Amino acid sequence: MPASAAPADFVAWFRSVAPYINAFRGKTFVIAFGGEVVADGKFVELTHDFNLLAALGIRLVLVHGARPQIEQHLAKNQLDDTYHQGIRMTDAETMQCVKEAVGRVRVEIEALLSMGLANSPMANADIRVAGGNFITAQPIGVINGVDLMHTGSVRKVDTAALNDRMDFGEVVLLSPLGYSPTGEVFNLTLEDVATATAIALDADKLVFLMDTDGVTDSKRQLLKELTIAQAQQVLTQKRKLPDDIALFLPCAMRACEAGVARTHLISRHADGAVLQELFSDDGIGTMVVESTLNTLRAATIEDIGGILELLRPLEESGVLVRRSRELLEREIKRFEILEHDHRIIGCAALYRFPDEAAAELACLAVDPLYRDRGYGEAILNHMMALAKGQGMKKLFVLTTRTAHWFIERGFGESTVAALPAQKKSLYNYQRKSKVFERKI
Repeated sequence: MPASAAPADFVAWFRSVAPYINAFRGKTFVIAFGGEVVADGKFVELTHDFNLLAALGIRLVLVHGARPQIEQHLAKNQLDDTYHQGIRMTDAETMQCVKEAVGRVRVEIEALLSMGLANSPMANADIRVAGGNFITAQPIGVINGVDLMHTGSVRKVDTAALNDRMDFGEVVLLSPLGYSPTGEVFNLTLEDVATATAIALDADKLVFLMDTDGVTDSKRQLLKELTIAQAQQVLTQKRKLPDDIALFLPCAMRACEAGVARTHLISRHADGAVLQELFSDDGIGTMVVESTLNTLRAATIEDIGGILELLRPLEESGVLVRRSRELLEREIKRFEILEHDHRIIGCAALYRFPDEAAAELACLAVDPLYRDRGYGEAILNHMMALAKGQGMKKLFVLTTRTAHWFIERGFGESTVAALPAQKKSLYNYQRKSKVFERKI
């Protein structure tokens, strides 16, 4: 939020991030970024964001890469950078360059995480960085007759040691190296270390910082959310994907299939990308989840606060009739809610009139941040199915502002005289609400 923003906007923004701050405290996030972030000099800004996350009580595991630094060392030593089926071949000389490059990157990262300059985002920072032999590796071996030598894969993650470090308030920094029980060192990939670590820790989030903004559709529109099934469709389509999407999207799917709650693919080029993605409703990248985050369900007494917050702006503007908390408590069984990632973003109520086989749809509301996404129609369809399942033949609404919305969805204008007798006796002639109905 810019310093020049109006105080009211700043307050509204600050309040909007409060639910995320409360939800993320004590959670484990694994964040992976390539060596390009360090090589481009962008890690200073990223350090500020990591400091904020740590200060908010989030348990952090950072996984860094070192591809450009390794390539630089190989070129300096006049060694070929050889790949087989997309995997770097690591002989003894290459392994020496890998260790030197990774070591230098790690030292630079630790130095930047140790900053505490006054009048900067790192003022009063107390980030303690933990490292160690947390990753046990094994050689990839021979693929199609080619020995990849010191190139390895993650065999085991020492979760007990990692949790011990994080319990002490330390930020864990993992390098793309692994060690074997025989004392060998193996060159690992950033994505393998990050994915295996997130799975082993049962992390709440796995974040990959990439060159692209996220996964896009055939029209180059950013896909904000993908289920595993939808991600699989993206991978199997004929359209060529950017290299980083082809690399990280399968890792995101693998993590979610193994129990990681959310995996995020975001651009490393956007300032504050991690904060924008994690602390806003829309985010700036692509989030991969096991299944859809949207849930339509019957409301319970615990949902009243969320429903009141959703209805209040519409009541204040006169779109809906004001309902007290006491009335909501009595009528809560009539309500259905739509949740997005455990946040109430929509609701509606159904009032049945069995003698006339009719039902009234009331309190249909969608959070302004989630409008124009089809959620209102989804709630309407859900309520119609619910009414039909209860033996109702007709659904009607009373509205003062949204007549066209209902007309576009098959409702026709009716009259007060056509209302069920009980509803007609309660009709408020001062509001002059219009009546619309449709058969179901």
